[in-house]
Amino acid sequence: MLALGCQKITREALRAGIAAGISLVDTALAYGNEAMIGEAGAPYIVTKGGLGTDWVPDGRARSLAEAARASRERLGRIDLYLLHAIDPKVPLATSVRALARLREEGIVGAIGVANVNLGQLEEALAITAIDAIEIPLGIHQLDQLHLVEACERRGIRVLAYRPFGGATGVKKVLKDPLLRELGAPCEVALAFLRGLSPVVIPLPGATRIATAESCARRVELSAEAMAALRTRFLGGAPAPARDGEVVMIMGMPGAGKSTVAARFAGYTRLNRDERGGTLKQLAEELAATLDRGETRVVLDNTYATRSSRAQVVRIAQRHGVAVRCIVLATSLEDAQRNAAARILERYDRLLEPAELVAENQIGPGAQFRYRRQCEPPRLEEGFAALEEIAFERAPEPDGAPAAIVELDGLVWEGRPRAQISLVPGARDRIAEWGAQGYRIAATTWQPEPFDPAIDDQLRTAVGDIQIARCIHPPGPPVCWCRKPLPGLALLLARRHGFSLARSVHVGRGPADRGFAQRAGLHFVEASWT
Repeated sequence: MLALGCQKITREALRAGIAAGISLVDTALAYGNEAMIGEAGAPYIVTKGGLGTDWVPDGRARSLAEAARASRERLGRIDLYLLHAIDPKVPLATSVRALARLREEGIVGAIGVANVNLGQLEEALAITAIDAIEIPLGIHQLDQLHLVEACERRGIRVLAYRPFGGATGVKKVLKDPLLRELGAPCEVALAFLRGLSPVVIPLPGATRIATAESCARRVELSAEAMAALRTRFLGGAPAPARDGEVVMIMGMPGAGKSTVAARFAGYTRLNRDERGGTLKQLAEELAATLDRGETRVVLDNTYATRSSRAQVVRIAQRHGVAVRCIVLATSLEDAQRNAAARILERYDRLLEPAELVAENQIGPGAQFRYRRQCEPPRLEEGFAALEEIAFERAPEPDGAPAAIVELDGLVWEGRPRAQISLVPGARDRIAEWGAQGYRIAATTWQPEPFDPAIDDQLRTAVGDIQIARCIHPPGPPVCWCRKPLPGLALLLARRHGFSLARSVHVGRGPADRGFAQRAGLHFVEASWT
């Protein structure tokens, strides 16, 4: 089946491609051109929903059903309907069940999922039969062949978009000496991708008539040509085993990978935070390191996806070196505390959201993304060994105990304003904490401008008190000082010598409980009467 990706295609190029033999056209609601595709009369029509023209995911069942019916109206029919992107706010199972109902009702002929990993595909298959997937797969991006192999075993078609790697990739393809030697470079590249598996259907894009017609030409490659291309783009067969190992330490940002990497004395360390660049560039550096004859290397990076790990395994195997994978089983809460503590250690303060980006420091969003994207590693990926290490926190320095009170529950109207008004009984209870030897501190969220004189008024009301506040607006967390993140507790402890393990947090509700848990504080429900 010869196909065209139609995100930016013109009407003239589309018609020329179909006339030349293109049998499958791939579009999407997000592309905004379904009406034009429907008018062209393609033999097989693929479209995608769950991502609107604003490119915002919406995987709700009702939205998918309404979008599919509207797409069919514009296209005339839908032979294959795909979930364009997983909506992080909607369980994948909900979206897949909606697709299955569309197939059962005859609204679409077949269904599939796009931009998924192996774990997500298996989750979808546990609910219903999946006819196809669509993933980025190209001659310079072959790190998802494990997903192709899984689909081939199950008879699932793989629509491969960006087969040349975009505009810059096309230039590389056109200049590649081996592709040029074997024929028209782009046509040879498409033939190579089809030759990798009978389920692969490349989706080259076209904006010009000549390009669309070129995509309709089927090139047949000899066994010798395929072998040469495999060696060129996949590195050839594994080399004979030799002494040494590549140790891959994976885990979410802030999991403690650097600490574990330090155990491997004498190993060459490749770390993206230190060297910069991408994981792909780091893999290229691994290849150069092994080429130099160094055979003991440790890489401590996130490696959340199987595709990010595949390039390391492939390079090591090509050099005959085994790969040992170490997984850090650090909870999100522990990693959050580690990340905030690391920033305090380096800067002696919590960074503003813009500073986190500018200084290339871990923000809360990076850890949430890792948790969403993480594919647990498996031995079948090519690892010689797979090991899991539980997180152990080092003992903190000794310090004074503190009672850290959530200030927003201590005053009327939720937050301190121009006049302090203590909840009845609060003054006496705080005095009791002080009499028991606790230093008194407070946390508060004040995203609006506040009067600095409030701090003086509070000290007049309850005595000596240390105050830490988050001033950032509501919404997804972009700072380390927003509860339930532990930044304010760590800041207070660092500035005033508190022992968090000996301290308590006095508050109410889930955010305060989560704050105490992450910071290692004992939680006390606020009760002033």
